[in-house]
Amino acid sequence: MAAYNSAYLRYFGATLMLHTRKSYNGMVVAPHHLAAEAGSRVLADGGNAVEAMVAAAAAIAVVYPHMNSLGGDNFWIIHEPGSEPVGIDACGAAGSKADVERYRTAGHNMIPGRGSEAALTMAGAVSGWDMALRHSAKWGKPLALSRLFEDAIHHAQKGVPVAATLANNAAAKLPELADVSGFSDAYLSNGVPPAKGQLHKQPALAQTFGELASDGLQSFYTGRLSETIIHELAAAGSPLVADDFANHKALAVKLLSLDVGGHKIYNLPPPTQGLASLMLLGIYGRLRTGTTDDFDYIHGLIEATKQSFRIRDKYVSDPAYMVKPAEDFLTESLLDELAAGIDRKVAQPWPDAVAGGDTVWLGAIDKEGRSVSFIQSIYWEFGSGVILPSTGITWQNRGTSFSLDESHHNCLKPGRRPFHTIQPALALLGDGRVMPYGTMGGEGQPQTQAMIFSRYVFGGCDLQHSITAPRWLLGKTWGSDVTNLRIENRFSPEVYDQLKKAGHDVEIIGDFDEVMGHAGALVRHPNGLIEGASDPRSDGAASIV
Repeated sequence: MAAYNSAYLRYFGATLMLHTRKSYNGMVVAPHHLAAEAGSRVLADGGNAVEAMVAAAAAIAVVYPHMNSLGGDNFWIIHEPGSEPVGIDACGAAGSKADVERYRTAGHNMIPGRGSEAALTMAGAVSGWDMALRHSAKWGKPLALSRLFEDAIHHAQKGVPVAATLANNAAAKLPELADVSGFSDAYLSNGVPPAKGQLHKQPALAQTFGELASDGLQSFYTGRLSETIIHELAAAGSPLVADDFANHKALAVKLLSLDVGGHKIYNLPPPTQGLASLMLLGIYGRLRTGTTDDFDYIHGLIEATKQSFRIRDKYVSDPAYMVKPAEDFLTESLLDELAAGIDRKVAQPWPDAVAGGDTVWLGAIDKEGRSVSFIQSIYWEFGSGVILPSTGITWQNRGTSFSLDESHHNCLKPGRRPFHTIQPALALLGDGRVMPYGTMGGEGQPQTQAMIFSRYVFGGCDLQHSITAPRWLLGKTWGSDVTNLRIENRFSPEVYDQLKKAGHDVEIIGDFDEVMGHAGALVRHPNGLIEGASDPRSDGAASIV
């Protein structure tokens, strides 16, 4: 087994490769090296790509607790050689008692971002794991849940060193989280947040994983564990009730897809912003301006972003409430029209954009060539901030994406699913390569996906370079309300000058700035070669086994 973390990849720009032989079982990419290791250990024990992903997803909830938890949501793309990719939507809906009147009566003009009133949507993550494992059970004898959660339980019991991103966010967000139910008990010692490198243990979370392993994943929603969760959410003041748990189910969904330059790209349908990701590449595929990282390339992608985001912000919500199906926005004629509306030299005005979030993307490919593109989130860093004392679960605040304006296309209603920024991507390239890829980062997700794909596929760049290369971000992302064009400082000075002259509101930031998200990608070639790349902006790794 070999694991190469992001520091190595950052400074040496190496794309990891292996040939699928008897001595190799696959590769896992994750934004924390211990999560990648958890997944690769499962592959080494004969597990498949889905099982590796569940193990990595469980581990990441322990080692990156500010970004992930069992109290969040996830989405899946699963591909088997010779078959169409399948999608899983494990998104939780607004609670039975979460309606506009509740928040208006409490004096709110918008849904609070933190606290019990922000913990208003069901957590779908565990149901997503369950559905994915049921899907993969047809591939052979499954590994026990106790094996899949082995690393997560170990790290929660024994503790892991606090990552810099956890330490920084705990300190920065303390003023808004200190009084939220359970946060101080989980993170503060004598009123002080954890420091980088400090050992952080989560015994309650270890016990929760143990209960899931013994009682089954459905116990999160209808078993003994669910009773504890429901009781503690009620004590904190959340509008979620027992019926919300009992009625929740992950959904098997038809993926959105789009042909771009002879390649077929897949993403999740609404309520995710997967539509925007596909539209962005579809529009840019009609421009194909410049070479990678010059003005024409950057400007073209930015303007394509604006076109796709305007459609997203006007129409995308719970698909049961959308006035048009998402497929209507992927027609050749509309994409042609939107591409034709782009001025190749002048930036269009850009209004304020919507909120960002905290997320992780993970990917796996096993020895049989089965691929997974997976994303999991609690939305903002630490989600709602509500941490349930007996279980160690941090509850998401995805419901803050709802509006309290009853005329809004994404108005809060009980049982309605919230708009999601998170969406994993997978591409079937024209020459037979399979490419699962994605990132965290709110509004940056479609943009970073487009950069990775266009650099690797259109530009012929190395996979690791496609992720390591400098990036930009238009709009909001995790931990920030800024909506201008932030761009890393590793482009040529001429590029910044040209962007400013074109009318872009440019802010030059650090060289490998975490605000750009934590990306990752894998590629399986027809001859069995597998490439993997992890983001130097994270603590991640590409792990070969």
